[in-house]
Amino acid sequence: MVLLSSRTHGAMAALGLTTVLTAGCGSAVETVDGREAPGRAQTIPTATTRHTTSSSAQSTDLEEDQMKIVITLGERRFGAVLTDSAASRDLLRQLPVTVDMIDHGGVEKTGALPSPLSLDGQPDGADPDVGDVGYYAPGNDLVLYYGDQSYYPGIVVLGRLDEGAAAQIADQRGPVTATVEAR
Repeated sequence: MVLLSSRTHGAMAALGLTTVLTAGCGSAVETVDGREAPGRAQTIPTATTRHTTSSSAQSTDLEEDQMKIVITLGERRFGAVLTDSAASRDLLRQLPVTVDMIDHGGVEKTGALPSPLSLDGQPDGADPDVGDVGYYAPGNDLVLYYGDQSYYPGIVVLGRLDEGAAAQIADQRGPVTATVEAR
């Protein structure tokens, strides 16, 4: 057994059980369980960062983090960015896909996908915004929201259409055929 002085023991405990965080003009010691160590400055929250070697590598990382798709309705093409979710990744695996869509409720275009999307990590429903890309799980439908749809069980928001796309989709009355591809 090794005996340590209280000063040495305290220093080793600080190294073994705490993380020193430094920001700006102060520092704080935070214990492993997230509590502030006694007699120290206020705890500073941490964030995970990604380090890259060049700006082009950084740009590639950002693009990979944003799952982009292109939706073609007739002669019009719209971009969208999907959120990182199991459902969005499942949609990407099905691309390219052609979906016959109809107007539904005067607020959305809906059409069946070839295969269901995962609901892992998704809430029971959602309140999509105008311009959202969604999935309606009970019908296995891809949904493009161009009007105000309130919360409804089974809705999963997959991502967001590019600015102005919702208004252009609303202008296309009646059934349409949508082609969805990875961008």
